[in-house]
Amino acid sequence: MKSYTRYLPDDAATHSVGEKLAKLAQAPLRIYLSGPLGAGKTALVRAFLRTLGVQGAIKSPSYTLVEPYNFSNYSVYHFDFYRFFDQNEWEESGFRDYFEENAICLVEWPEKAGGLLPDADLEISLSYKLEPGPQANPESTGRRIKVSALSVKGQTLVEQLNEQQ
Repeated sequence: MKSYTRYLPDDAATHSVGEKLAKLAQAPLRIYLSGPLGAGKTALVRAFLRTLGVQGAIKSPSYTLVEPYNFSNYSVYHFDFYRFFDQNEWEESGFRDYFEENAICLVEWPEKAGGLLPDADLEISLSYKLEPGPQANPESTGRRIKVSALSVKGQTLVEQLNEQQ
């Protein structure tokens, strides 16, 4: 499968990837985001939603588990399963119905659902990374992003991301 990997030196670079993804995204689409706390998952999702035109506060669904955003002909659902303690919470939540034909689902911490989620189109992994180069400053960290295609639709999106350089 195809992938898109970049070093993101700052928040602006993270936001740029979120904006690019939003411009390419079409429902139905499932994007799963993983990485440690503070790696930029929610920041990327916020940039994605802003690009789609969401106004006002964009809350992290850490406590509510899902934040819905409705547009004229599709919906975007931002999930955060960090607080799941066991995969049965996914089954009991009733969220399966959100993964519909007219939806874009952005899921943080998908591993907490224990493999019960529908298959993803894209998997985004964010991690901390030291600044590249011979003069790398250990105090200066950025992020590394890897967007992996897990479906035909995902492959098309990754190809388009790579073309945008």
